[in-house]
Amino acid sequence: MERVALVVAPHPDDAEIAMGGTIAALVSQGVRVVVLDLTDGEPTPHGSPEIRASETAEASRILGLTERHNLGITNRAVFDSVETRSAVANVIREVRPELLFAPYWEDAHPDHVEASKLVDGARFYSKFVKSDLRYQPWYPRKELYFFSTHLKVRYAPSFVFDISQHLETKISALSAYGSQFRENARNMGRIEQVRREALYWGDQVGVAAGEPFLAREAIKVEGAAALFSV
Repeated sequence: MERVALVVAPHPDDAEIAMGGTIAALVSQGVRVVVLDLTDGEPTPHGSPEIRASETAEASRILGLTERHNLGITNRAVFDSVETRSAVANVIREVRPELLFAPYWEDAHPDHVEASKLVDGARFYSKFVKSDLRYQPWYPRKELYFFSTHLKVRYAPSFVFDISQHLETKISALSAYGSQFRENARNMGRIEQVRREALYWGDQVGVAAGEPFLAREAIKVEGAAALFSV
């Protein structure tokens, strides 16, 4: 059975910041990973819709992604509504992921907060039998939350994914967003900050680099080998 993961990000580069290493690792292990960006991320001081689309395509290539879509919601106007839930639910029903990744629900950026609620609602909508939604009903088995936050708060994740072999791929993908991290003076240190974060989380679990995730639902650990690797 094909293993499928859907990552829903508020803006292009959020997926790379939070879980670029995990995406690269999953792709390398044969998982079908689909990224859905809710907005194009514009306007920004040095970007444009065309520039951001080109940067996103390059970042996707570096990560090994072959499926990435943009829902076309207006940046800074992401809201959890029946319409947006239905739009994301249609993608969920089309892609049929077992794992659904969403932004953590607490942040200073309203788009991130609303996106988290939106994905929660879309997951529920996606299983409706009687509705106007396209495709057949589908309910992702597990929803996991990633951290691409503006709040400078240390959270306690449910687990840390080992990205030791994929850290440089993550950094390269993030570097593709030149309009955000090279041309914008305010963000020039952001990529190295992301690297330090990955090294920090890796150190917390005894590996070179890691990315944290949070789950509201219990996570099954099966077998002695898995238990002793926790």
